[in-house]
Amino acid sequence: MTHLQRLAHRRSRLARPGPVWRLARWGILGLSITMLTGAAPTFWRVSTQVEFLRGEVESLSVDADGHLVLGPVTDELFDTTAPVLWSLASASDGALWTGSGQDGRLYRVEPDGTGGVVFDADELDVHAVAAGPAGTVFAATSPDGRIYQVDADGVTSTVFDPDETYIWALAVGPDGTLHAATGNSARIHRITPDGAATVFFESDATHVLSLAFEADGALLAGTESPGQVLRIDQDGRAFVLLDSPYAEIRSLRVQPDGSVLVVAVNEQGAPAPPAPATAGNTPPTPTVSVTTSVTAVVVANGAATATPPASTNGGSESRGTKGAVYRIAADGLWSELWSSDTDAPYDAVFDGTGALLVGTGEDGKIFQVSEDPPRTVLLGRAPARQVTRFHRQPDGTLSYATANPGKMVRLTGALAERGTYESEVRDAETVATWGTISWRAMTPGGSRVELSSRSGNTAIPNDTWSEWSRPYTDAAGSQIASPKARYLQWRASLLAGDASPILTSVTAAYLPRNVRPAVTQITVHQPGTVFQQPFSSGDPPIAGLDALETESNGSASTLGRESYRKGIQTFVWQATDKNGDQLEYAIAYRREDETAWQTLRSDMRATVFAWDTSAVPDGAYRVRVTVSDATSNAPDTALVGE
Repeated sequence: MTHLQRLAHRRSRLARPGPVWRLARWGILGLSITMLTGAAPTFWRVSTQVEFLRGEVESLSVDADGHLVLGPVTDELFDTTAPVLWSLASASDGALWTGSGQDGRLYRVEPDGTGGVVFDADELDVHAVAAGPAGTVFAATSPDGRIYQVDADGVTSTVFDPDETYIWALAVGPDGTLHAATGNSARIHRITPDGAATVFFESDATHVLSLAFEADGALLAGTESPGQVLRIDQDGRAFVLLDSPYAEIRSLRVQPDGSVLVVAVNEQGAPAPPAPATAGNTPPTPTVSVTTSVTAVVVANGAATATPPASTNGGSESRGTKGAVYRIAADGLWSELWSSDTDAPYDAVFDGTGALLVGTGEDGKIFQVSEDPPRTVLLGRAPARQVTRFHRQPDGTLSYATANPGKMVRLTGALAERGTYESEVRDAETVATWGTISWRAMTPGGSRVELSSRSGNTAIPNDTWSEWSRPYTDAAGSQIASPKARYLQWRASLLAGDASPILTSVTAAYLPRNVRPAVTQITVHQPGTVFQQPFSSGDPPIAGLDALETESNGSASTLGRESYRKGIQTFVWQATDKNGDQLEYAIAYRREDETAWQTLRSDMRATVFAWDTSAVPDGAYRVRVTVSDATSNAPDTALVGE
C-alpha cells in the first residue's frame, strides 16, 4: 500500500456519508475539503529601483541603479491650516503668494518664512494667482468665482466676474493684459488694465486648465477632454501643438530656449484628503473555500470539458498610465521626458543644473530626471501627499506647494544626516516562520545602516502588529526576531558619517505554512463518453483509461476528441494548491451499502479518469478523489484533501 493509499485509508475510517447521485451502475461523490497550507522556503529580495520605490522614504533618495542613499534636507518654509495649496507666485519684494483650496484663502509668505492670510474669499478655492502691478496679486477663485486684485495689506477689489463656474489659470501678457482660463465653458477671457473684459478664445474642450505666454506674445493653453496644448496667436487663432493621450494638460512652462514643459495627467479634480489608514480601505485578499455540496459536481451533457471555476477576483483590470511630462521644442517637435502608471504628476520644472524635477501624488514623491539617456531618481518625498506646484525665485531658489496638508517647502542642496525607509508589506499568504534577514551596503566615512522588522496579521500595519525589533547587527544574516504571522515589514535607517551610506539590497527568508490542496470541482460525463488522448499516433489511447496519461497540476487535463465506449464512466476534476505544489491523485469507490473503499488508481498526475464499470455489479456507488502534495513536501508536513 502506497503512502497516498495509507492516508486515504486512514481518512476513509472518518468519512461521513455524503449526497448520492444514482446512475444505472453507480452513484457519485461527496466532496469534503479543508483548506490549510504548505510551501518551500521563500526569499523576499529588494534590490532594484522598482522594488525600492514600493516602500516609503523619509529624507532618502532612490537612484537610477536601485541604491538607497540619503536625500536632500526638507526645509519647511510655511505651514498653513489649509488642506490644499494650489498656486504660487512671486511678489515684487521677494515674498510669495499662495492660494489655498477648500477654504479659499490667499497667503503672503515672506522670505524668512513668516506670513499669514491676507484675503479670505467667499469661494472655496483659489486655483490661480499671478503677479499684478505695483506689488499686487491677482487671485482667481472657484466655483462661481471672481478675479480679485489684492495688495500686501489685504485691500481687495474685484477685477472680473465671469459667468463660468471655474477659473483655473491666470497669465499676464507682455502688454499687461490679464488672461483667465475657465471651465464650463472652456474659454480664455482677456481683461485689460482698465477692466474691460472680452472673450479672447473659446474651445470645444471641457475646460482650459493652464496658460503661459511665449516670448513673441503668443498664448499657450492646456485643455481638458481632450488633453491638448494649443498655441493661440494675437488674433485668437489656435494651432494644436500636442494632442496627448491624457485627459488633462495641468501645467505649462515656457523655457528660456523657447521650448515648453508640459505636464499631462489622467486624474481629475482636487487632491482628496487621505482616507484613514484602516484595513477596511484595502480589498480583502481573495480566498477559496469549498464545502461538501453536490453543486461542486458537474454532470456533463455531452460537454467535452469541465466548467471552469468562477474567478475569485472578478477578473483582471488593466490600469492606464497616470501621467507624463513632455518637452515641446521651439520648432514644434515634442518628446516624452517622464511617465508613470503609479504616481500622478502635478507640476514639473528644471532645476539649476538642468535636471527635470517632477512633483507627484498620491505619495508626495519628487522625481529627478537627468543625463542622456535619461535616468530617473526618486529625489525625495514631500511632507505631504501631493506636490502641487513648483516656483523658481529670481535667485534660482526652488520652492513648492503641497496638499494634504497645505505647506510651502524650500528645496535645499544639503543632505540629511539621517533617513528612514519602510518597505512594502510582504504577504506570505498564510502564517509564516521567519528566517534570516540580510543586506548589502557600503558605509564610507563612519556611516552606517540599521535594519529592524515587525510582523502582524492585518494587511495594513496597526496597533495589533508587533513592535519594531531591535536593530539587527549582522549584515550577512540575522535571525528575524518578529513573531510568526502572515505579514512582514522591514525598516532601514541610514545614518551619515563623512559621507552617505548606500544600501543596495535587502533579503528576508521565510517558510510559509503548508496549505492543504483541494479538489474544487468534478465533472461526471454521460455513461460511455470517452476522450482520445491528444497528440498521439496510431490507435489513440483513451484519456484516463490506458497507461498513457497527461500530467497536470490541478487544472483540468486537455481532452481529445470525444468518442463512445460501452461500460466506461469518465471523470474530470480540478484541484488547487495555494503553494503551487506538484499534486498527485487517487480515485476510489465503494457501494452505497458498504464502508470499505476500493482503490481504482493511485499516484496519478492527470486530472481525468475513465472507469470500466463492467467489472462491478449494477447499483449505487460513491466515488472519492483524493489529492496529496506529498511529492513537494516532507512527510511530516504533507497534506491531503478529498
